Amino acid sequence: MTDETTHALAFTPEDLPNGKSFLKPHRIALILIAAAVVVAVAVLMRWDWLPRYLPRLGWGILVSMVMLFSTSILGFLFAVPLGLVQVTGPWYLKGLARIFCTIIRGTPLLLQLWLLYYGLGSLFPQFPAIRQSFLWPYLREAWPYGVAALTISFAAYEGEVMRGAFAGVPAGELEAARAYGMSRWTMFRRIWLPRAIHRALPTLNGETVLQLKSTPLVATITVVDVYAVISKVRQETFLTYEPPLLLALIYMCLTGILVVAFRYFENRIPTRGA
Repeated sequence: MTDETTHALAFTPEDLPNGKSFLKPHRIALILIAAAVVVAVAVLMRWDWLPRYLPRLGWGILVSMVMLFSTSILGFLFAVPLGLVQVTGPWYLKGLARIFCTIIRGTPLLLQLWLLYYGLGSLFPQFPAIRQSFLWPYLREAWPYGVAALTISFAAYEGEVMRGAFAGVPAGELEAARAYGMSRWTMFRRIWLPRAIHRALPTLNGETVLQLKSTPLVATITVVDVYAVISKVRQETFLTYEPPLLLALIYMCLTGILVVAFRYFENRIPTRGA
């Protein structure tokens, strides 16, 4: 790439959008329409029930966020070895990892959740050793099965992403690390894993947003998240539109926060040489 091409591709302050270029007639019209819709929803619909259900909604949002972050972190911890073993592992471990990812990605998450809760969960009470163990107070609840199902699903999807990320790290960087005298663990910790995470970060953003949208499925096994609270509101108030609209707004806000957080981390990571 020549200096002239580089200069042509470089952004200058004049290329950035300013107020005049942003406020085009069609954008102004869309902003006005959106504002009118918000005002109409706030004025013409019933929201007198909202203060009474705010504590439940707050608790439901907290449960949803705990489910999201716990399963995403645990799933990513499983995804790293799943992706790594498909790149460097022996053939039998590669085969097992690919079979696992194929089965989990090829079946609905709701089916996996029901198989764990209604299938595996119904078998545990038949074993006295399990009923008398310290795990029984947890295994009799619904949330461990929801955490397990969401974690397994996230690990399978992100494992494929990490496989591509590990394979996409330039071999020259790894060869340079070996020539420098780094051990395999040091090279993995300081070069290979950070570079792979950097390459996978935009996809990880999308997978985390999808994970957030999957958390309402735990309401089908009696976990009281924000979706379950909204369903209860509809049953008690007989309102058709207001609770789902509020639920959509909540998930839009949570999604926006996740996107902004990932964009922040993407910008904090150097991209030179990526």
